[in-house]
Amino acid sequence: MAPFVKRPGVSVLKTTPVVQMDDVSVRWGRNTVLRDVDLQLNAGERLAVVGPSGAGKSTILRLLAGLLLPSSGRLRIHGVPQTYLRLDQRHPPDVRLVFQNPALLASLTVRENVGFLLDRFSRLSEKEIRERVSKALDSVGLAGTENLYPGELSGGMQKRVSFARAVIDDPSQPPGQVPLLLFDEPTAGLDPVACTRIEDLIVQTTNLARGCSVVVSHVMSTILRTSDRVVLLYDGLFRWQGSVEEFQTSENPYVLQFRTASLSGPMQPAEL
Repeated sequence: MAPFVKRPGVSVLKTTPVVQMDDVSVRWGRNTVLRDVDLQLNAGERLAVVGPSGAGKSTILRLLAGLLLPSSGRLRIHGVPQTYLRLDQRHPPDVRLVFQNPALLASLTVRENVGFLLDRFSRLSEKEIRERVSKALDSVGLAGTENLYPGELSGGMQKRVSFARAVIDDPSQPPGQVPLLLFDEPTAGLDPVACTRIEDLIVQTTNLARGCSVVVSHVMSTILRTSDRVVLLYDGLFRWQGSVEEFQTSENPYVLQFRTASLSGPMQPAEL
C-alpha cells in the first residue's frame, strides 16, 4: 500500500508518477533537440504531445520507449531512473508502443503477433496465452481472427491487431503497475470516419489496460478526443501545457497558431 502524506486535517495518498522528466535534454553533436524539459504523467492520464514537424515529438516517444537516453537531466518511469536502453535492462518498465504503421510480422498469425512477447518471455501455457489473446482481440472487435495472417486483413483490421497487442494482459509486470501506452501519429492519413474509430479505440485501449497514454499527433480531432492534457513542443522546449479544454481556448501565441494552422506566429516552418 502506498504511503500517506500527512497534512493538517487531511490524508492524501501519495502515488509514484508513471513518467517523471526533470531538466531533460537531448543533443546530437551541436544540435539540441530537447532543452531542459520537465514533464510528469500520472496513472490514468491521457497526454497529447503536439507541435510542428521537427519539433522533437518523436524524441519524446523514443525516450519514453527506452530507445534513447537523455544527454542530461533525469528520466524516471514508474519511479525507476532510466540509465540503460530498454534492451539492456533486466526488468524494463511496462511500456507499449503502437507505431503509425501496424508493424505486424507477416509470417506470423494474428494470434502469434498479439501473443508474441508472452510466447517468448512468459511461463504461461499455450491455453492461457490463447485465452489472453482472444480477450484482447475481442476488446478491439476482432474475435475469431486468431488464425488469419496479416495479409488476409484490411489495413484497418491490421491497425486494430496492433492495438490488441498493446492491451494484452502481461502477468510478468508487478501488481498494480499500470502500462504506459505510446501512440505515434495513430490517425495520420486516415479518412475522418476511420480517424474516429481509431480515436475511440485509443481511449478504450488505455482504459482496458488501466494505464496512461501519450499520443503524438498533428490531427486536431485526435488531440481533442484522445487526451485530457496537452503539451506543445517547439524548438526543443515545451511552450505550453494545460488541459484539453484550455487548449481549445488558449490565446497563447504558439497554441493559437497551431490550432488555427496560421502562417503568422512564433513557429516558423523548417526550410525545405
